[in-house]
Amino acid sequence: MKYLFLLLSTLAFAQQTKYVDFKSVSGQITLDPKEKSVAGNVNYWLEVINPIDTIKIDAQNMSFTKVKLNDKDVGFINSEKQLQIIFPFKKGKNKISFEYKASPKQALYFVGSEAADDLQIWTQGQGKYTSHWFPSFDDVNEKVIFNMELVFNQEYQAISNGVLTHKTTNGNSSSWQYTMEKPMSSYLLMLAIGKFDKYTEKTKCGTELELYLEQKHADRYETTYRYSARMFDFLEKEIGVKYPWKVYKQIPVRDFLYAGMENTSATLFSSRYVIDSTGFEDRNYISVNAHELAHQWFGDLITAESGKHHWLQEGFATYYALLAEREIYGNDYFYSKLYESAQQIKYASRTDSIPVMNEKASSLSFYQKGAWTLFVLHEAIGDKAFKKVVRRYLEKYAFQNVTTADFFQEVDRVSNFDTNKLSKVWLESTLVNVNEINELLSKNKTSRLLLELDNLKKKPLSEKAKFMAEVLESDVYYTVKEAIVNQLKNEKFEAKKKLLELALATNNIQVRQAVANTNSKIPEDFRIQSETLLNDKSYQTQEIALFYLWNNFPEHRSNYLEKSKDWVGFSDNNLKTLWLSLAVSTPDYDADNASLIAELINYSSPKFEAITRQKALEKLIAFQLINAAVLKNLVNATTHHMWQFSKFGRDSIRTMLKNKEMKTSLEAILPDLNEKEQFQLSRLLN
Repeated sequence: MKYLFLLLSTLAFAQQTKYVDFKSVSGQITLDPKEKSVAGNVNYWLEVINPIDTIKIDAQNMSFTKVKLNDKDVGFINSEKQLQIIFPFKKGKNKISFEYKASPKQALYFVGSEAADDLQIWTQGQGKYTSHWFPSFDDVNEKVIFNMELVFNQEYQAISNGVLTHKTTNGNSSSWQYTMEKPMSSYLLMLAIGKFDKYTEKTKCGTELELYLEQKHADRYETTYRYSARMFDFLEKEIGVKYPWKVYKQIPVRDFLYAGMENTSATLFSSRYVIDSTGFEDRNYISVNAHELAHQWFGDLITAESGKHHWLQEGFATYYALLAEREIYGNDYFYSKLYESAQQIKYASRTDSIPVMNEKASSLSFYQKGAWTLFVLHEAIGDKAFKKVVRRYLEKYAFQNVTTADFFQEVDRVSNFDTNKLSKVWLESTLVNVNEINELLSKNKTSRLLLELDNLKKKPLSEKAKFMAEVLESDVYYTVKEAIVNQLKNEKFEAKKKLLELALATNNIQVRQAVANTNSKIPEDFRIQSETLLNDKSYQTQEIALFYLWNNFPEHRSNYLEKSKDWVGFSDNNLKTLWLSLAVSTPDYDADNASLIAELINYSSPKFEAITRQKALEKLIAFQLINAAVLKNLVNATTHHMWQFSKFGRDSIRTMLKNKEMKTSLEAILPDLNEKEQFQLSRLLN
């Protein structure tokens, strides 16, 4: 009977939108970084459409007090997953109010500390559920107007969705009031708190861009946010529908779970994209920036009604980001990216058994195959018709939920294109129409050459060397030259040496980086040429070249270390951690090894971001510089909120446990660990 009740309860909640329409909510919330908790006062305004006896609000592991219906006490159940208001509701308008408190294990993250002056607090709702930190709705079809007031230490910036209507300060704390005018799904609700500087730019339509940076990164503003206003103006014109929100904010946060997240009017993105002019060549924010911005229309203005139609968000955002990048980098870049994703799709189709229109489809399917579906449609019906379709689709379903059929209905209205066939080939099948892909790619010289190179893969180098040399010496787009270098990877060195020298002579950073990447074994007669890579304006190239040169030429190690001793690299200290590990592993290098090892171990500690810590730990393990401090930092990694880093920690420990001495060392540190660390290590030991 209990299980039947749970099933009926779940079904009832899924259908709640047929009985109740939540209109708006105001929340005043306070965050406690010491307790890592959140508490708040919440008021929901709603309309009962059809009589119902229970109204449910998703709320994971929260406690509630002062629960009221229309300002009067009301009966409620706290199921630990939902707040259920029990009352014979009749048609009409109502207000539900309550106070709550929670200590979320996910969706709300506290990074750093006030004591270390590096505290950041931020949220991630998609895939994690906002209902872990704010009582709301896991059902994306329930759209609400959110108005949030954040209360926190006045020395920080506190940011949420919408326009900051007023800020008041009382003693040491401030209150930031944010208001929205239009409804959105709960997973798009956000907050971010940190010591940020705010910069503003105006777009052509007058929308204000609020661009945030940590105060210490003021000199990285231009390189981080390059082209932001230009891409905004382009997308607004290309999409043909005015940006749907009053303001657009972008905030980089440390240890973010993904590259970026398109919260309504406020994108959070990983601080790894906060880069200087050298880092810009390897790892810039432009593609992520364009993708998250496109989501403000595709995902935020209109939202897929279920996971089955998720491509309507990710496929559209990927395609429109690519159009925005074409505006900046040109047609050859655009077709190179399409070629690259086509190769990935072709390869994945060998094993992928789940089509795009399935909630369990892969990211590659939702993003890249979804984007390709739109490219095929765009090319087939022409630019004018495609723009008309997208404009009508967005205007018709603004602030609503959509299905693939809704989009195709608009296509059918303006063209005779066979959307049924498009859906069957691109969205409902895992097969790939290689002929159609190649035909579309052949419209551009760069992608045509890339396809031609594909056909030469199995031919001996002697038959294609002349063609490759001609291409490397031509002014063809760099991606083709990069592809040539990659194709040479397994060729004998003497046979490919002249081609590699031509590749280096292009002076293109990406082509030269491909040379560095594909030659882990460097012969003496290519040493001088390889050493020039150390001077490239690319932290990635420098990292690859330094390691391979150090590895291949022991007699020159001290020279390489002297040249690179002041290098730092990206914000993850990639060059510094590499240098430290190489320096302590070079016997004849005059250095204080103890202090260098201590410095490297420090980079692996919780004082740093996960990406820095992982780089340091990888090097400490690879160069066998392991002591109790290293092991403690590795165990701590297993408790981190970033799954990639915690998985690295677990996998590394599993490998170590195959060694009896290492197992003994890990058992020895167990009493010195905190409760969470002990739990994780005990699981691995057992």
